[in-house]
Amino acid sequence: MQNLAWTPLRQGCRQFPRFTARKNFGSASFLRSNSTAASAAFKELNWVEYLEIRRRRRRWQTVFTIPCSLAGLFGGAMYFGSLETDPMKPIMGIDPMMFYGGCTVICMGAGYVIGPSLGSSIWRVINRTSMAKIDARDREFYKHIAKNRVDASLQSATNPVPDYYGEKIGSLRQYKQWLRDQAKYRRKAVLPEE
Repeated sequence: MQNLAWTPLRQGCRQFPRFTARKNFGSASFLRSNSTAASAAFKELNWVEYLEIRRRRRRWQTVFTIPCSLAGLFGGAMYFGSLETDPMKPIMGIDPMMFYGGCTVICMGAGYVIGPSLGSSIWRVINRTSMAKIDARDREFYKHIAKNRVDASLQSATNPVPDYYGEKIGSLRQYKQWLRDQAKYRRKAVLPEE
């Protein structure tokens, strides 16, 4: 009797995988259609569009650098300007006004460093729907950059490699110019003019 009670449950459990396969939850055609849709979505982002997106991202980073630098400057000036100082007691052997002025400049530098990261983070949040496509193109773009850039061992302190990471590339014209600059630098470094 107990065996008869479990029989419908066993049959229902056996049929569950078939049911899900019929609903395209795990079938090969469902996975194939998803991969086809993903590759089609990837193909939508061509190089011209990608480089335009890079240019906009760089603009966001630049725009956020300015207010972050100013916020660091004003924040440092307000904090260090409000401290009471004795001009006769040096701080680490430095005049207090010079020391606090240097600390204010360091606060401004911290804002300058934080600004691009903050701008890039906000840009990523705003464009989160297309970030998978952009990240895939980023990886491919950086492979091109790594393959075509000049070897860093050829540079000197007075003659650095131009735009080693390709940060300023924002269009196909700028990419072609970057390739020409790299080739010109490579020729000069390998065959120095006498």
